This record gives sequence, structure tokens and C-alpha cells, in this order.
Amino acid sequence: MSNSARMDSRHALSTLKPASSVSPLRFDRNEWAGAFGDLGTDFPLVVGVTLAAGLDGTSVLLMFGLMQILTGVWYRLPMPVQPLKAMAAIVITQKIGGSVLYGAGLAIGAVMLLLSVSGLIEKLARIIPKSVVRGIQFGLGLQLALLALREYVPAEGASGFALAGVGFLLTLLLLGNRRYPAALFLVVLGLVYSFATSGSASLLLRGFGVNLPQLHLPTRSDVLTGFLLLALPQLPLSLGNALLATRQILEDLFPERRVTVRQLSLTYALMNLTNPFFGGIPTCHGSGGVVGHYVFGARTGGSVIIEGAFYVLLGLFFGRGFDAIVKIFPLPILGVILFFEGVALLRLVCDGGVSASDWTIVLLVGVLAVGLPYGFLIGMLVGMALALLRERGCGAAERGFRT
Repeated sequence: MSNSARMDSRHALSTLKPASSVSPLRFDRNEWAGAFGDLGTDFPLVVGVTLAAGLDGTSVLLMFGLMQILTGVWYRLPMPVQPLKAMAAIVITQKIGGSVLYGAGLAIGAVMLLLSVSGLIEKLARIIPKSVVRGIQFGLGLQLALLALREYVPAEGASGFALAGVGFLLTLLLLGNRRYPAALFLVVLGLVYSFATSGSASLLLRGFGVNLPQLHLPTRSDVLTGFLLLALPQLPLSLGNALLATRQILEDLFPERRVTVRQLSLTYALMNLTNPFFGGIPTCHGSGGVVGHYVFGARTGGSVIIEGAFYVLLGLFFGRGFDAIVKIFPLPILGVILFFEGVALLRLVCDGGVSASDWTIVLLVGVLAVGLPYGFLIGMLVGMALALLRERGCGAAERGFRT
């Protein structure tokens, strides 16, 4: 290994430290409310992947919760862990097996580790314009809001619409209220509805028992197949949303806290180099998760630890009753949470100081991301090309003016 490579490696590892050693963790009512701010994104994907790939519910829930807790302790920010969305979508729609999914987790973890240690991730971050990152945020916000309205809110017919309507009004009345956080009332409303209509409480209790995760050892074939089928489609979204957009959101919401792209990519890598061996699904950071926790009241990593403890307890003691866990939170309530998370992302982009000349790129990247297959990759490339052309055009015009 060359001296420069060794220096890059040592520098990468030196950045892997808590965002702040003195930032306090809080566990007040607002942190509890914020803990449910990303439930509309996480819970359906965790359940969908587990059922589609035939995974062990205990392993999935326990490892997902542990990654949340470790992230909350390490960064001390309301930055939850999320399932890898592109991977999840492919696994759910094509019913890809667990072994390939675990191989994909190892593959994408190794790629992220290489990008981090080599310093390439920071070079990529420097060449992607801020307007493109804002466009990715815009596309994600629009995607989440539309998903909530199209899939979640109508999921249970007329009663679901009524439930979502009550939840929507509650959120409008209480959003931003530090004394009576909206998310806590939404969760209680959803649980009461679920227990009253589906009998999920008795099913959940029948599945009670102590459960431990199952160990797994991916093969080379699993890693290669997972890389080709799942990791490659995921990489553009991870680069744009899990790293660049998340770093931008943290800069917007917590300007006094410096979290680098390299730090995020290293913890991303370490999570996915660990999860597969214990039956956990591939995970990442995400800008939507930060906004979801923040908009419902969280301001520290306490909310992430609370969310993680929730998943750990479900996995340890109710993992055998996974079918009952699926029914705990009605989709219309998750839809309300998801909708406000999406709207908050859109609003943050609008309030983020985007110049008039950048709005064309922001909107174009966002619409392409939502409207096309592999839209985040296509939108990112088109946005970068437009930004480069505009920069060269302005440079040529400036040189012509000087002559």
C-alpha cells in the first residue's frame, strides 16, 4: 500500500468518532414523539422485505433496532437508520431470497468502505452541485407524500380514510407543539384502532417468548449475485440520499454540528458489514428519516435510541408472532406520518436558500427521480450535466464580456 493510501486510510478512521462527545441525549416527550416520525417509511419496508425474502423476524427486528441504538449513541442526532429502499423494492416485487439479500448487504458495505477509506467519497461529494442534492431531496419528499396518499391512506377503505382524516387533523393541530407532541397521539390512535378492529393484541401476546437472532454466513456466490441484482441499483440512491442529502439536511437543521460525508459512509459500511452475519437487512442513513424525527419533535439521538429499543423489544420477545406485529400499526396512520415527513422535506428544500437559477435543476432532478425507473440516478446525472453546461456557459459569457 502506498504512503498516500495509508494516510487516506488513517484519516478515514480518525473521522469515525462521535459527532460530539458533550451533546446530551434527551428522552423527554418530544424525543418519544420524534421516535415515531419515520415509522411510516421504516415499518412497511421492514415487514415487506421480511415476508418477501422469507427472513427470520427476530433477527431482522433485533438487528434493525441495534443499528438504531448504536447510531443514536454515536452521532447523538435524530438521524435514524432506514432499510435500503431500492433493494427493498426489488426484493419485495421480485421475491428475491434472503441469502442474496445478505450477500448484497456485504457487497454494498464493502463498496462504501472502499469509497470511504480511499477518500473517493469526498471527491464525489465535491463534484455534485448543491442544486442536484436539493433536487434529490425534493424528489424524495414528493415520492414519500405521493406514496402516502396513493397506497397507505386508502389501504383500509372507508374506515381507513376516516382514520387518516382524524390523524391528519390531529397532526395539523399539534404539529410543532412541544407540550403535546402530535406523533404520540397518532400512535395511540393507531393502536386503539388496531386492537379494536383486528384483535392483534391477543395474537401478539400468543407469540410472546424470548428469541435470539439466527447466524448466517453469505457465500461468494451470494455476494456476487447480490452485488449485481441489488447493490448496483441501490448505489446511486445511497450516494444521493443516504450520504449527500443527509449531510445537507444535518447542515440545515444542526449547523453547529459538523458531520461529514466520510463519517456517514463509514458507519453505513460498518452497519452492512455486520448485519448479514446476524440475519439483519441492509440499512443506511437517510435525509427523510432525519426530517421525520425532527418535524415530530426530536432534537437529539434519544429519539433514535427509543425507536431502536422498540424494535429490539419486538424482536426479542415477540419475534415468533411476526404476523401479529404486521398488524400493530394501521397503514392509514402510517400514511399520515409519511405524508407530513414528505411535506417537511419539500418545505425544507423551499426554505433552503435555492437561487432562482437553480430551481430549474432542482425541479427537474426531483421530477425525474419520482417519474422514471432508476430515477434518482438519471436525475442526478442530468442535473450534473445541466449544472456543468450552465457553468461553462456563464464562464464563456464572462470571458466574452471581458474581451
